[in-house]
Amino acid sequence: MLNIGVFGVGHLGKFHLNNWQEIEGVKLVGFYDPNDANAKEVAEKYGLKRFSTADKLIDACDAIDVVAPTDQHFTMCEKAIRKGKHVFVEKPLANTMDEGKLLVSMVKEANVKMQVGHVERFNPAFIAAKNIKLNPMFIEVHRLAQFNPRGTEVSVILDLMIHDIDIILSIMNSDVKSVSASGVAVLTDTPDIANVRIEFNNGCVANLTSSRISMKKMRKMRLFQKDSYIGIDFLEKKTEIIKLKTEADENVFAFDIETHIGKRTIAVANPVVKNVNAIKLELEAFVDSILNNKPTIVSEIDGFLAMEVAHQILDKINNTKKLA
Repeated sequence: MLNIGVFGVGHLGKFHLNNWQEIEGVKLVGFYDPNDANAKEVAEKYGLKRFSTADKLIDACDAIDVVAPTDQHFTMCEKAIRKGKHVFVEKPLANTMDEGKLLVSMVKEANVKMQVGHVERFNPAFIAAKNIKLNPMFIEVHRLAQFNPRGTEVSVILDLMIHDIDIILSIMNSDVKSVSASGVAVLTDTPDIANVRIEFNNGCVANLTSSRISMKKMRKMRLFQKDSYIGIDFLEKKTEIIKLKTEADENVFAFDIETHIGKRTIAVANPVVKNVNAIKLELEAFVDSILNNKPTIVSEIDGFLAMEVAHQILDKINNTKKLA
């Protein structure tokens, strides 16, 4: 039985609590949250013990789940790692690059498991797309959200866009060559809307737009590669593939088009997208990596690399402001 403690039981923390209670092989020993209102509500609703200090909860656990604000990630993770505990931490990995580097080196030295909560890796629409070979040469992403004060302690880059940065890095077999970006702070002190262009050494270009002041929600990624287009709707949980038809394409809708090189047959497929709970999947994967001594699906290194690109973007935006 794996003893788990949760740090932070706000909006997202409650989702984690609900899922932990459904995962086999896990015992939820309690939580730590300095907010008395949150703590009282959770203690009463879930019948969980509220620990008076972070250290006491860490001592009672085999692994911790950090769902606290970003500026608290490093402190909680460092305490747990120094005591040899496994750590699940919500994205972004840490508040600063220096903190991220320290956590990566500490995890390696302590030989513990760490997983970063880039939950879109477990989105069923993305999982369905991974069943085909992804080798994109152009990527277009829109992630738009209605304004919510929660999470605005960080920019839209670290709040929303970092999900897509992580997804793109996970499917690219090439290093980042250059980054250009523009962003505007509208309702907060940090960028609330941003447009980014990432170029990779293999020639792939990714255009990303993220906003947290939109009237409608959107979480779409479009991948263009040789002979195929893949559309992933993370919000609606839908995946679409349009490609040149091959002999292996059976029972799919197909039609012919005339091009300058002759007639081509186009196949349109909508892969089956399973109705799964992405948060539960990522927590189950974390447990599995501990119990079976397997690498975590989204490691501390993955989390650091996504942070690294996100901070490059922020640096570009800040430099543009200084020149203006």
